[in-house]
Amino acid sequence: MGREFVDIFDGWADSYEASVSGKDPEYRDVFEGYDSILNEVVNRVSGISVVEFGTGTGNLTAKLVEKDFSVIGIEPNEKMREMTAERFPKREIIDGDLLQFEIGKSHVDSIVSSFVFHHLTDEEKGMALKLYSALLKENGKVVFADTAFITEEAKQDQIKKERSRNFHNVADDLEREYYTTIPILTKLFEEAGFQAHFSKMNDYVWIMDATKK
Repeated sequence: MGREFVDIFDGWADSYEASVSGKDPEYRDVFEGYDSILNEVVNRVSGISVVEFGTGTGNLTAKLVEKDFSVIGIEPNEKMREMTAERFPKREIIDGDLLQFEIGKSHVDSIVSSFVFHHLTDEEKGMALKLYSALLKENGKVVFADTAFITEEAKQDQIKKERSRNFHNVADDLEREYYTTIPILTKLFEEAGFQAHFSKMNDYVWIMDATKK
């Protein structure tokens, strides 16, 4: 349910900012337009109360706080959770993951994440979206930014491209984790009671903007 990748972030926590800012050439294309991607997520949020999955080092959290949203952050990696909690001592940053979490509220307005949803298998994604539908108020929103592909063939082509550039870390990520396709995501959102729209932000990342029907 996504926690199998938690330990990876122990080693990445201290260098994460370098990666998202484009200083790591392997991940430059993945994080191209990173700040704009986060802004786009925030701009699509509705209501006041927001749950953020996978706060990481708190970059999306910071933008939500800046816009005066009431944010509850959920982060399974202890080191990253502590980093976010230190940045935002007045915000609730709790241990949890995309499927197992306790927020002490029956309903919220929006659920967001950035570069996180691929930690679930497609089956788990469907389970998670049904949980989120139950948690959201009427017309509540899920707004995710994450890597996805138009087709499985497009994903395999991207892996080959990265291998040809000797960017084996990125290629290994694409093969190891659960990156899916837009048609599968569309079906999963619909089955969970959402109307979803997808906007491509770079060669990897899409904004998933879904409203509870």
